[in-house]
Amino acid sequence: MCENLKVVFHNEKSLSLQATTININMEIGLQHAHSYIAFAALILLIVASINAIIGMTSNKEFKDGDRKLSLFALIFTHTQLLIGLILYFNSSMVQTFNLPMGEVMKNADLRLYAIEHPLINIIAVVLITIGWSRHKKMTTSKAKFKSIAIMFALGTILILSRIPWSAWL
Repeated sequence: MCENLKVVFHNEKSLSLQATTININMEIGLQHAHSYIAFAALILLIVASINAIIGMTSNKEFKDGDRKLSLFALIFTHTQLLIGLILYFNSSMVQTFNLPMGEVMKNADLRLYAIEHPLINIIAVVLITIGWSRHKKMTTSKAKFKSIAIMFALGTILILSRIPWSAWL
């Protein structure tokens, strides 16, 4: 099997062709993962936010199920961010971001992908993480729900505001 690999990679052209095919397939796979995980993350964030608002307003006890729901929303959000950062720095689209900043800012699509989408979503994930971290320090159920409700809802609104809807749906 190693001999077959040497033959395949012996020629420089076949090496670069093979590497390009792998990179394109990986990029397409990551784009699909970024899209599908976004659906799951958004659903979990919306459900966790609504659950926290209901829990806060109805004075119910913060239970393990509430914690797990919020934790899954946090995990999917962080996974989404990680895949997004990998795509941002390794995708073929990055080459278009090398234009002068004035040109990027004049083009709404480039500005969305190069500046607005990544920046706003990083801020959203930071807010969601702060909400999760703060809830662990709270002693009352109402305070726990309040921390999650406010920060998760703000993060969800920010994420929804910068989704590239035309490319996503």
